[in-house]
Amino acid sequence: MTERRVRVRFAPSPTGPLHIGGVRTALYNYVFAKKHGGDFLLRIEDTDQERFVPGAEEYIIESLKWAGMDYDEGPGKGGPHAPYRQSERMHLYKQYADELLAKGHAYYAFDTPEELDAMRERMAKAGSNAWKYDHVTREYMKNSLTLSQDEVKHRLEDGDPYVIRVKIPRNEEIRLQDIIRGWVVVQSNQLDDKVLFKSDGMPTYHMANVADDHLMEITHVIRGEEWLPSAPLHVLLYKYLGWEDTMPQFAHLPLILRPDGNGKLSKRDGDRLGIPVYALNYTDPETAETSKGYRESGYLPEAVLNIIAFLGWHPSDNKELFSMDELIESFSLERVSKSGARFDVEKAKWFNHQYLKTKDNHSLASEFRKVLEEKNLNPTEEYLENVCGLIKEKAGFINDFWSLGHFFFIRPDKYDETVIQKKWDDNAPVFFEKLKEAYNQTADFSILNLQKVYEDTANGLGLKPGNYMQLLRVMITGESHGPALWDTLALLGKEEVLARIEKILNDKK
Repeated sequence: MTERRVRVRFAPSPTGPLHIGGVRTALYNYVFAKKHGGDFLLRIEDTDQERFVPGAEEYIIESLKWAGMDYDEGPGKGGPHAPYRQSERMHLYKQYADELLAKGHAYYAFDTPEELDAMRERMAKAGSNAWKYDHVTREYMKNSLTLSQDEVKHRLEDGDPYVIRVKIPRNEEIRLQDIIRGWVVVQSNQLDDKVLFKSDGMPTYHMANVADDHLMEITHVIRGEEWLPSAPLHVLLYKYLGWEDTMPQFAHLPLILRPDGNGKLSKRDGDRLGIPVYALNYTDPETAETSKGYRESGYLPEAVLNIIAFLGWHPSDNKELFSMDELIESFSLERVSKSGARFDVEKAKWFNHQYLKTKDNHSLASEFRKVLEEKNLNPTEEYLENVCGLIKEKAGFINDFWSLGHFFFIRPDKYDETVIQKKWDDNAPVFFEKLKEAYNQTADFSILNLQKVYEDTANGLGLKPGNYMQLLRVMITGESHGPALWDTLALLGKEEVLARIEKILNDKK
C-alpha cells in the first residue's frame, strides 16, 4: 500500500473568539504536518448557523497569521478540495446520509421537539435523568424503524419535519487506536443514535466532519479531548460508508487546566487571574464587552507558541526555548501527555521575558514609540533604541517599558525617600558637589569613565564608593533599582545628569 502524504486540518467553528486551547490544537497540527512534509488545512465548520458569529472567521484567520501558522489550503487560498467552508459544501453531505439510509445504518425520525421533551420528562419522573435516543428507546418513538413503509413515504411526501439518525448497533465493541491514549474501547450500548441531518436540512458536525475529512484526504485528526466521546461514532461512520482503509489516525489532546489543576481554563479564570485566554482582543458583537488577547497584552507570538507547545507536550531533553523550526524538528505526538496540562501564569511571563530580551532594539523601539507618542514625546530613533536596549533586560512586556524607563524621557518628580533618608549623611553633600564638578570637567562621558570618575571622587575624600551608588541612582532616576547605572548616566548625557544632581543638592540645602 502506497504511503499517503500527511494531511491535517484545523477545523474551528466561527462561533466566537479563538481560545488558547484552539491555538494549541492548530499549532500541534501545523508542526506535525511540517515535520512530515505534509499539508496543513484550515476548514471552517459553520454548519451550526444559529451559533454563527459575524467576524469570527476573520478573527480565526488573523490569529493564525499572528502566530505564524500559514495554512496551505483554506478560505482565501483555495486548494484542490475547495471550498473550505462547510456552509459552501452543503450539496456534498446529503448523498452520504442517503447512502447510510439505503444500507440500513441510518433512519428517519419524525419526533417533534415537544414529543422528545415529553419523553425526557416522563423518564425523569420515572427516575432516569440520562434518557437518550438509542437502540432501546427508538422502538417507542416515531421513526422509520417503527412506522410502516407507507406511513414513512407519506410523511416524506407531505413534507413532515424529520431528522436522520445513525442506527447504532447493539452489543458491539468499537475500537480505535489513539496515538496519544492507546487503544480506546467503547461498547455500542453506551452510545445514542446521534442526529446526522437536522430538520433544517443542515448536516450535524458528525456527518459533515467525517465526510470532509474523507474528501479532503485527511490522514491524521488531531483535536481536543472534548471530541473523544464522538470518536467511536466517527469510526462507525467510516466503516458504514466503506472508508475504513482511508480512515485517519486519531490523536486527542489533553485539556488545558486552571493553574490549580481544577477544571478547564476558561475566560472567567483568565479575568480572575489577569491572564488572557484568547489569541487576540475580542469584542462580543452582542454585549460590546472586550476580552483582552495575548497580542494586545504584550505577549510576543514566539513566546505564545512556546507557552502553548508545553501545555501537553514535552521534548526529549530539558530545552525550553524553541523557534518554530526547532518545534517542527522536535515535535512528536508520542510525547504528548494524555493528562490535563496546568497553565502556569509565571512561566508564561517568563517565556515572554526570554523572547523580549532577544528582540532587536529597532523593532522594540517601533512598538515603544507608540506609547511615547501618546505622551507627546518624540525622542530620536538612536536614543530610543539605546533606551530599549537597556530596559529590555528587566522587562516582561513592551507594556512595561514606560514604567521601567520613564526617567529617560522626563525628570523624576518623585524619589525613593527610603533610600534618601537611609543613605544621605553629613558627607553626602560634599561628595555630590565634588562629583558634579568632576563630571562637569570631564570630556569623556563614557560608561567606563563615569564609573572611574565616581570611584576616584569617593576615594579622594576617603569614602567608600559603594556607600553612595544607590543614592546616585535615586538622584538620577528617582528609583532604587533599574538598568545599569553607568549606562543610564552615559545615555542621559552630561547636561541632564548634572541638572538632576543639582536639583537634589538644592532641595537638601
